[in-house]
Amino acid sequence: MDPIRRCVTQLSRLPGIGEKTAQRLTWWLLRAPDDLVRELAESLAELKAAVKECSQCHTIAASDPCPICADPRRDPAMICVVERPQDISAVERSGEYHGLYHVLHGAISPLDGVGPEQLRLRSLIQRAASVTEVIVATDPDVEGDATALYIARALKPAGVKVSRLAHGVAVGTEIEYADRVSLMRALENRRAL
Repeated sequence: MDPIRRCVTQLSRLPGIGEKTAQRLTWWLLRAPDDLVRELAESLAELKAAVKECSQCHTIAASDPCPICADPRRDPAMICVVERPQDISAVERSGEYHGLYHVLHGAISPLDGVGPEQLRLRSLIQRAASVTEVIVATDPDVEGDATALYIARALKPAGVKVSRLAHGVAVGTEIEYADRVSLMRALENRRAL
């Protein structure tokens, strides 16, 4: 196969990259300095070999335990449960959470054949025995809600406080343009001033 066509085909397999973007990237790579292209190729080849799943929180990192689990300044009495490793970055950007994490690698979705046994829930239940609070930060959709409910029920016998991130109207949104579900959740999650 023609190397240009092969590169376009491979790049277009990436999420969010269509045929035209793959073509632009391929032509950009052809004009880029050789050392940049070589470094990119080496980093891609190394990516799968160098990263692993943290044995404690199940995120993807270059070390086991990951830097967050290994950080003695983190609060070990709190676990924030997320669906994907990249969700940790979003929570960390808030600057408000200083506990540990647990990555499920998905959410309960019977229509997609994903049940509790396909997620990292067993290890969460084991870890929760030594914490005071589990914060469920799954997506605010049907699958995320089902997963949050499952976690709350599974942890109830352990007596651990289980909370869920509040949902509602986003900051900067005008009320008249907010969707019905966001307004409904904002009203349900209202707090006293």
